[in-house]
Amino acid sequence: MTNHRTNSLKFSKVILVPTDFSAVAEKAIVHGLELARLLNYSLCLLHVYHTPAGTQFNKEDAGCQKIHQGLMDYKENGERKYGVKVDPVIREGNLFTVLNAVVTEIRPRLMVMGTHGKQGLQHLFGSHALRVVLDSPCPVMVVQDLSIENGYQRIVMPVNSDADHNQLAEWGLFFFKLFKSEIHLFESEEVNAEQKALVKGITAQIVSVFKEKKVSYLLHAEGSPKDFSNQLIDYSTAVGSDLIMTMTMPADDGSGYNFSDWNERLMFNPGGIPVLFIDRTESSWAR
Repeated sequence: MTNHRTNSLKFSKVILVPTDFSAVAEKAIVHGLELARLLNYSLCLLHVYHTPAGTQFNKEDAGCQKIHQGLMDYKENGERKYGVKVDPVIREGNLFTVLNAVVTEIRPRLMVMGTHGKQGLQHLFGSHALRVVLDSPCPVMVVQDLSIENGYQRIVMPVNSDADHNQLAEWGLFFFKLFKSEIHLFESEEVNAEQKALVKGITAQIVSVFKEKKVSYLLHAEGSPKDFSNQLIDYSTAVGSDLIMTMTMPADDGSGYNFSDWNERLMFNPGGIPVLFIDRTESSWAR
């Protein structure tokens, strides 16, 4: 996918869910449908069809017909059970090229995608998920095994020196209004005095907004500056978090967004907790 981040992009009231008909993709569809229902959005269900080398794409062949029927089954179930308008889309081509084109066309407010994790041969699927997250011009929620039952009741929000307090506060407020969520601010402990002051300042600004808007929150300051991502995951698991909400970490050279260890560890967390990735360069839509 081409990195085409912009603050001027106008989003539509659509949630995009790519699917490969796997069990984890079905979990992502359910998350997308429930969010679309609550937000009164529509859902675009996308399957990317790869044509083998030396063959031509034919909408009438048995394979494509099976894909079409599968999407129509999802559409019928989603519209009947959730009352959400579902638009099935089949596209042929490279996964990233097609996603780039579809996102540009429909400009979804949110993408929800499933990932198989990074075990054995599924490593490739994991790498695809990471690349999609880092290149996406819209927020991306990555789903593993956990279902959405009563919404996102406990949300863990890491606060470090790279965080944008405005976006984190707005997203926290958004989920609080939608689910009455309890927001857990997980503050990094910095060794450098300047960085420590920066983190404290970011936290203070988020807390100020939460107090003003009467958002339910808890503040946890980690005692060790080492291994922040794993400490965050352990804490999220311990409190029974339904969602981790974080910001993608930019590359140091300013050339784009890298495959950082931070994003990867959170995405493939062993507890299977869904993770919402927000790009700090995005204009907020959660208002």
